Parts: sequence; structure tokens; C-alpha cells
Amino acid sequence: MSNPHKTFTATVLGLPRIGPNRELKRATESYWAGRVDAEALHAVAADLRTAQLTAARDAGLDSVPVGTFSYYDQVLDTAVLLGALPERVSGIADELDRYFAAARGNAEVAPLEMTKWFDTNYHYLVPELAADTAFSLHPDKPLAELKEALELGVLARPVIVGPITFLKLAKSVDGSDLLNRLPDLLPLYEQLLGLLAEAGAQWVQIDEPSLVTDLTETELAAVRTTYQRLSEVSARPSILVAAYFGRLGVALPVLAETGIEGIALDLVAGQDADVAVARSITDKLIVAGVVDGHNIWRVDPDHALPLLTGLREAGVSVAVSSSCSLLHVPYSLDSETDLDERLRGWLAFGQEKIAEVRVLATALAEGENPVAQALAIARAAVADRKADPRLRVASVRERLAGLGADAIRRAPADERRTVQQERLKLPLLPTTTIGSYPQTSRIRVARAELRRGEIDQAEYDKRMCAEIAEVIALQEEIGLDVLVHGEPERNDMVQYFAEQLDGFAATINGWVQSYGTRCVRPPIVYGDVARPTVMTVEWITYAQSLTSKPVKGMLTGPVTILAWSFIRDDQPLSDTARQIALAIRDETVDLEAAGIGVIQVDEPALRELLPLRKADQTTYLDWAVDAFRLATSGVADATQIHTHLCYSEFGEVIGAIAGLDADVTSIEAARSHMEVLDDLNAAGFDLGVGPGVYDIHSPRVPGSEEIEKSLAQALKAVPAERLWVNPDCGLKTRRNDEVIASLRNLVAAARALR
Repeated sequence: MSNPHKTFTATVLGLPRIGPNRELKRATESYWAGRVDAEALHAVAADLRTAQLTAARDAGLDSVPVGTFSYYDQVLDTAVLLGALPERVSGIADELDRYFAAARGNAEVAPLEMTKWFDTNYHYLVPELAADTAFSLHPDKPLAELKEALELGVLARPVIVGPITFLKLAKSVDGSDLLNRLPDLLPLYEQLLGLLAEAGAQWVQIDEPSLVTDLTETELAAVRTTYQRLSEVSARPSILVAAYFGRLGVALPVLAETGIEGIALDLVAGQDADVAVARSITDKLIVAGVVDGHNIWRVDPDHALPLLTGLREAGVSVAVSSSCSLLHVPYSLDSETDLDERLRGWLAFGQEKIAEVRVLATALAEGENPVAQALAIARAAVADRKADPRLRVASVRERLAGLGADAIRRAPADERRTVQQERLKLPLLPTTTIGSYPQTSRIRVARAELRRGEIDQAEYDKRMCAEIAEVIALQEEIGLDVLVHGEPERNDMVQYFAEQLDGFAATINGWVQSYGTRCVRPPIVYGDVARPTVMTVEWITYAQSLTSKPVKGMLTGPVTILAWSFIRDDQPLSDTARQIALAIRDETVDLEAAGIGVIQVDEPALRELLPLRKADQTTYLDWAVDAFRLATSGVADATQIHTHLCYSEFGEVIGAIAGLDADVTSIEAARSHMEVLDDLNAAGFDLGVGPGVYDIHSPRVPGSEEIEKSLAQALKAVPAERLWVNPDCGLKTRRNDEVIASLRNLVAAARALR
């Protein structure tokens, strides 16, 4: 290797930041509510970073990522670093408040758009750039966090989002080709490299996950130019370019030709193609991501070690790593005392993955003897998992094998629309909400009391029925046309179902960040999936008994349950999706039998699982659409099927959205200004659609005139008889006062346009 800096042997590509008990979430929300000041928030953040950095150091990592901490999102942090926040927040004097305004908006300022981070359930803020955006370097955050780590005696490696990924993920607000801005960004990255070296960094990690997507020749040339130029900076740290969530493919030899010192490869998601090329790269450090940072299963040492030793025997300098940042897995298994003990032995969360990295690095460097016990435990766990009978349930597999093509078919949409209107008698521009209503303190108290055994299930159910009655009455008073029961009994739209399905397990404290302070606890799919009994029917029929208006049955779709869970990796995703779809199908049939005329099966994660390379996408979309249709095609034509999608790059899955054949599709559109409707029309979409007119991820209350203007824009693309009026997403995270005011304005706007 050309750089004189010391190399390393064991690392991870990033660390979580919410806190092992969601401390950052609570502190940030307290700051937003005015209960604590900025100093108190910064103190919580500093304590979390200190604990995490020292734990990583003490666990034996000889290079620790720093700068992966964020108060909201790493792409937003990069926009701050490069002076690229939108002009509309520039008038906010306080730096922290300006940052949060860009992230979530305020009463006067609309936030940046938000969408999924590649094929994960993490959301990033989309930078808004133009041909004339003026970039400038603001390096205080990375420099301060590097200094903090070095003072703790941590072998710190600053992490920054790379210029190509930043530009590819940004939105061009003037239609210009953002890659043309690369020459304007590179001097800032060169300057930053010099500052980091001066501050004591020996390595810097530049994250370029966009390189695992399909790249044009122009983009490949930009990769070559960028990293050759950065490698020529005279005084700089060694450069590690990290790409993850897939194979680098043609970008790998391009990077190998530049003067950078290291390349981090995801050898879980992109092993076969990249390993063959990596064997020939003997002048750089290959950071081998063999420990899965995106899922929670133990590493199989009999798979990982031969891969690592094969690289070393080819003359490659190798460090062991996670495949991606540990942002995507929970902190530790320590608190998971309620998990089935056999299942628990198969798992590794963040803390355990760091230990796995160290064990594999030791075995690679010194042989297996020093870590023989750890390797034996891992091998026994892998073997035990393969032998567990819950992984293959004959009754589930036989039922799926017996389904014919008719199981995913309904009558033509026009025929369904006629009989549904006869049944439901809805006005033009019918108004509804997506599902959840704010989780009141009463709900949280009841849930905690039930968990502690202070109340029994009957008392809990009684309290939830009271919440449902209140929400139904509120919707009646506001004047909504199709109601929901508010979902007070649900802790999460996936976990709620997972807790009632065979083949799933739920955690106590397995929290991961979805966006900002929104944290989720993904359940674990470990075996074949089946529905032992009804899951929602009693709640929905109770709500329907309180009103003459239709109440939607609310279910989560098979693809979203799959995407928002930690999934089994021992069979194709399509097989697991079909098993979940069959369970949801059974629930739709039971809801219909109970008299429910509208059933919503949400698929907000349809885009999320889309493979990053086009060659792999058609197969995925085919089975994803079939899974949804399997879940929803068991009901009669007069039963109206809704679905909901949110915060994605919909253009890439427009054809699949049409293929779902849902009678009504509600879809995020407030932040993206109805752009999705033109895409839907271009795909020949002729079903009901509800483009969101109220951005629920912001505390802003949209006025009725603003909503009316959005609807008027939507009516240019969608005829009134197919247009629905609804928020972007569920209302669980919003305050009651915001929700009530916004929904009143929504109903007023719809009535004005009728």
C-alpha cells in the first residue's frame, strides 16, 4: 500500500445513534417541545457518543467510525457540511433550529422531501440542488466529533457521504444534471481531507452506496475522476471508499485503478461478483463486509472464514467488517430476556456483531485456537437453526402449493367500481384518513399497565374501545366520509400482526431508527408463517357498530410486513411473502364476512425492497404484486380494497402500483407536489387514487385554501370520480390539535371543490 499510515484489521462501517434505550429520541422530542434547551440536548448526544465509542474501542475494533452520529439524518448533515440547505430556511438564525426546520418543517417553512435509503427502511432527507446552488464548507461537526474520539483514545475514522452519492440522491429543482456540479464539490472535499488530516485522522471513510446501483459510462468516469483527484491531495488521511447494499460490479475495477488506499465491500449482499475481482487488488486494503449489518442472524464462520482466507491467500490485505452500518440493527441482545431461548441463540444484534467481527479478525490473523470457544458456539447455533422444525411447516407449504391462478384474480375494475358505489354511496372527492390517529397518553399508560400486569386484558380492551369510540365520534363531527378506528390497540403496523402470526418473534428493546426520532421495533421472521386466529375483526366490527358510515378494515400488506421485519435468509423472499400473503388473505375474508365493506391493505414498502440493479427488478416486482393480489383477491367485487404507499421514488414502481389492482391507492404527494400523478397516468392507471394533501411528518397545519389548491392541481391529472382526499400517511405521530385543525381544513377543501 502506498500510504504510510497504519492499516487496521477489525471495524464496522457505522454505528447507531438513537441510544440503547432511545435516549436521543426522547431528548430531541423534549427539545422540540421546549422542555429542554439545546445545551441539554447536546449533553445527551455527547454522552451517547462517548459510551458508544469507548465500547467499540474496548470490544477490540482497531478502527472506529466517527461522524456517523446525527440528530436526524446523515444526508441532511452532508447538506449542512456543504452549505446546501434550501434558501427557505436561511432566515432561521439558530443553527440547530435551522437544521430541524429543513428536516421536519415548522409553521412557516416546508421541510425537505424524505425517501427511503436504498433498499432499507431508513429514510433520508432529499437535498434540493440547482445549477446555481452555491456550495461552501462547514466542517465543524466532523472535526468536533473526531477531536472528541481522539481525546477518548479511540482510533477514529471519520465517515462522510461521498460527492457522487450526495449528487445522485439529491433532487434537481431546476432540471439540471446535478452530476455537472461535481467540479464545484471536489475542492470542498479536498479541503475537508486536509483539515481531517491536520486534526489527526489517519483514515477517512467516504460512503458511496450509489456505486452499487446501475451506473452510466458518464457516472463511471466521474467515479474515476473523483477518486483519482482526491487521492492526489498531498496531505490527507488514507481514503476508504465504502459501498454497501449490493455488489460494486463494474465500479470496483474503476476504484481499484485510482490512488485510494481502501475499498469496503458488502460481501453479504454482493459477494460472488466482487470477491473474484477483489482477489486481484493487492495494493489496497479490502475491508470485507462478511458480518451482516442489515439483518440479525449470527454469522456462519464456515462461510465467512473461507472467504476471508481466500482473499488473504491471494495476497490481498484484508480487514474484517460489517457489511454496512450497524444503524440498521438494534444495539444489543442483553435486554431480550423474553425471546425463545433457542431463537435467541441464532441472533446477533449490534454489540454481538462487533464481537463477531473481532472473532473473525482474530481467527484470520492468528488461527482458530485463540477464539475456538466463540467459533464453536457460533457453529452450534447455525446447526441448531437449520434443524428446527418450525422452519418448515407442511400444512403451510401444501396449502400454497395447491393454489391456482384464480387465487390472484378479481373482476375488472369497472365492474367492481359500479357495485362498490351502489353499496357505499360515497360523494365525489370522498374524504378519509390513512389509518392511525394520535396515540394519546391514555393509550400509552394503558399499554404500560398491561405490560406490568397492573391491569388485565379485559380492562385494556375496554380502554381501547373507549379510544375507538372517541375517534369515531371525532371523524363524524369533522365530516369525513370513510372512517377508521384509529388503531389504538396497535403498537406498530407490522409488529401488531407479527405478534399474532406463527413464525414471527417480537423483541423487547430491538429498536432501530426509521427517520429522525421515529423508531421501530422490527419483528423477526424465523419460520414458516401462518395465522392461527382472527387478528383485527373484533376491533373493526366494534368501530363499525358505532357509525352508519363505512369503517375501513386496516391491515398491513405482505411485502411491507416482510420489508419491516428482520427476515429469514434461508429461503427466497418470495416464498416468505406468499406465506404472509396467505395469512392476510384469511383476515380479509373474515373481515368481509363480518360485514366490513372497505378493507385497506397497506404496502408503503413496495419500493423499499426493489433490487438496486434493473436486471433484478422485474422478478421482484412480479412476486411482490402477486403477493399483494393473493392477500386481497379472496373477497367479493363489492368489497372495496384500498392500499397505501408513502415516501418512495414511485416512478420506479409505477407499473407495479397499477398491477396491484387495488380499487383505491392513497399515496404520498404533499412534499413532492403531486408529481406522482403524471407518472401514474403515463402508466395507464385508471383506478381510484388519493394523493396526500396533508404532510403528516411536519407540524405544519395546512390551510383549506392550500389543500384546495393541491386538489385543483390533482384534478388536472385525475377525474373527480376517481379522486380521493386524504393525508399522506397515518396520524399516529402527530398531536391532536394539529390533526383536528388539518382534517377540518381537508374536509372544507373537498366540500368547496365538490
